[in-house]
Amino acid sequence: MQRWLPILAACALAMPASAQDHLRNTDPRGEPLPDELAGVGVTEKLAGQVPLDLRFRDEDGQAVALAAYFDGARPVILNLGYLGCPMLCGLVANGLVDALRAIDHTVGEEFTVVSVSIDPTETPVLAKAKKQGYLREYGRPAAAQGWHWLTGDEDQIRALTDAVGFGYRWNERRQEYAHAAVLVVLSPDGRVMRYLYGIQFDPRTLKLSLVEAADGRTGNSLDRFLLFCFHYDAETGRYGPAARNLMKVGGAVTVLVVGASILAFRRRELRAARSG
Repeated sequence: MQRWLPILAACALAMPASAQDHLRNTDPRGEPLPDELAGVGVTEKLAGQVPLDLRFRDEDGQAVALAAYFDGARPVILNLGYLGCPMLCGLVANGLVDALRAIDHTVGEEFTVVSVSIDPTETPVLAKAKKQGYLREYGRPAAAQGWHWLTGDEDQIRALTDAVGFGYRWNERRQEYAHAAVLVVLSPDGRVMRYLYGIQFDPRTLKLSLVEAADGRTGNSLDRFLLFCFHYDAETGRYGPAARNLMKVGGAVTVLVVGASILAFRRRELRAARSG
């Protein structure tokens, strides 16, 4: 049970809450956290800009600027964790793959995924092995060019995690990192648009987050309509019905139905007059 406590506490810190600041020294019940989890959590920085000049190494060992993954058209899912994580990172990545397989948008086509290790000692060799494993799980060829696994130096990692408010801490006794379970959805120009918490992700929420992050430039007409009718609820971490927009849609439908009924009635009257 002791092995699970840091993981459960980190997950609890990452659960949606009405307050924007999830980085605290108490758990959601107000009780003090263990010292090893102090500073672990997420401080939401919505609309904040990620520094795109940060430099990492890709899974092939090539030096690359973060800007290479932001083309101005496609949103980016940022997945922070580390490759040697014994449990939590794998649960997050598996949950992401499950949600990705359930939506019709494809990594490498409508959006990009960037997984960044928070451990500066990890290497591209391990990153490549992880990428190949998750590509097999995902099963869509386009993802090979759209899902990137990066490692880097401490200063570059810290600059990125600070920009998105991702707090983590090395536990010397356990020889592992304590961190939150979260995905960060970024706009095509690198602004923070949405935080998705947990180890399982609702496919509709994931897809609408991507459509919203791209400002409607991805997704079909139905996706944009759904985005109009639903808004993101930070309490539940999902998109729910937007009452005002639904009223607008209902009003428009009512006008159309009434107009069509009047038009049909007038046509019947004209036909009756002609036959008479």
